[in-house]
Amino acid sequence: MSLEHRPDRIILVRHGESEANADDTIYERVPDHRIGLTPKGFEQARAAGARIREVLDGASVEVYVSPYLRTRQTLAALELPVADRDVRVEPRLREQDWANFQDPTVIAEEKALRDRYGHFFYRFSDGESGSDVYDRVSTFLESMHRNFETPAAPRNVVVVTHGLTMRLFCMRWFHWSVEYFESLDNPGNAASVVLRKQADHHYRLEQPFTQWDPGVVPTERERSSWL
Repeated sequence: MSLEHRPDRIILVRHGESEANADDTIYERVPDHRIGLTPKGFEQARAAGARIREVLDGASVEVYVSPYLRTRQTLAALELPVADRDVRVEPRLREQDWANFQDPTVIAEEKALRDRYGHFFYRFSDGESGSDVYDRVSTFLESMHRNFETPAAPRNVVVVTHGLTMRLFCMRWFHWSVEYFESLDNPGNAASVVLRKQADHHYRLEQPFTQWDPGVVPTERERSSWL
């Protein structure tokens, strides 16, 4: 693939505040993929859309979105200048699966275990590990790269997804270590992460992820992934 055909920027967007972010008891009665945004989440997404539209400045854009309700609602609230034919609903961008209806007490216990064990390797009971999400994000990237091969491809790509998936997307793209991935915070609700193409046609993050664990020192490769 010609590197010249790569888009100018890839913008990763986390969904706005969801009903589960506000009240995790909802997992007992609503499937994860049907959990929507709160009013605050819609406001966050609309504000994010204004910022992104300013960055795009009318340039062409292609969108990939997780099939979950909260991500599709976020995309609608962004009000991006994109035709329906340029929006792809992509199941591989979904949230880490926890499997079926959940007891909030069990979720809290498993999250505590995940914090001790590590977010990449820990597998939720009957659900996925972070490494499982990494694998499906890897296959998504292969598909996305094939879409870059035409000179007519849009100059910008927006990916509306979930916090963990955004970190794993960048881990796979920049070949970060598990240790560095583990040290990073998820972006906030409706926050964006921008991969900007450089003069050499490779990408760097406009801003690095914040680290909750500054004791993990980024390697030279990891430091070179941001401006």
